Amino acid sequence: MAESSALTILFLAANPGGSSQSRLEQEARDISDGLLRARHRDRFKFEQRWAVRPRDIQLALLECNPQIVHFAGHRNTTTETEIEPEEGLVFEDDTGHTHLIPANALADLFKLFSDQVNCVLLNGCYTEEQAKVIAQHIPYVIGMKQSITDKAALDFALGFYDALGSGRSMEFAYHLGCSAIQMAGLSEHLTPILYKKTESNSISAPDDSSLLNAVLENGTTRNISSKRHIQEKREDLEEEYQNIRKKLKFLKQEWNIKTDSEAKYELAQRIEQYEVQLQNIEELLDE
Repeated sequence: MAESSALTILFLAANPGGSSQSRLEQEARDISDGLLRARHRDRFKFEQRWAVRPRDIQLALLECNPQIVHFAGHRNTTTETEIEPEEGLVFEDDTGHTHLIPANALADLFKLFSDQVNCVLLNGCYTEEQAKVIAQHIPYVIGMKQSITDKAALDFALGFYDALGSGRSMEFAYHLGCSAIQMAGLSEHLTPILYKKTESNSISAPDDSSLLNAVLENGTTRNISSKRHIQEKREDLEEEYQNIRKKLKFLKQEWNIKTDSEAKYELAQRIEQYEVQLQNIEELLDE
């Protein structure tokens, strides 16, 4: 039985328009079976919701308090030809009709649950744009930048959760999922794409091109003002960088002291998040 402190994976399945549900059932079953066989199986709790409608998503997030949210679904050919695929994930509404949830709506929803959700996996076709927007609020978000076959989607999911079940990090799990697609002899290993959240929405890279144009067009006064703005931004980033380094040092010390495997695992996840944040800030400072 999963412990109370186990990570909850919420599997949300949707097959609008009467599309086949067999692949979704196989995906859920294989993920569940893989986690049950995993070395750290007691660290995971697998929750499933089927034929979800937009309201069901909200209720499931409230009821399950998941750390990982897995969307699985098909996009039928009628939807693809009538609506641009990047507009949103496809579900059914209360009347049984196909319903697209806009990317911004999903992002706003996950913003409300950003204190608990650590990863969102959009295991369906053309979900890169949704992943990119959701990643403003969630540390790890995986989407598909084009159409993906059922076999490749399944192989990616199994590789991803096999890695998590063995105690590996989110980023490692993503790469293993891509490798699983390639090992199966499929050419879609570049379709999944991982987005990682920066430290905060307030820390973002300045628009270099617009800043340069402003300097050139508005002369010395704007040049001085822009330089001052960049310097202030850099000082803020450097201060944030040092604060995170202190937190990271403390967490690593805690990890070395702890003997409980569950506690060490949770600390390792937090350490990884802070290391990603440091890397993102370093990139911003370079820019």
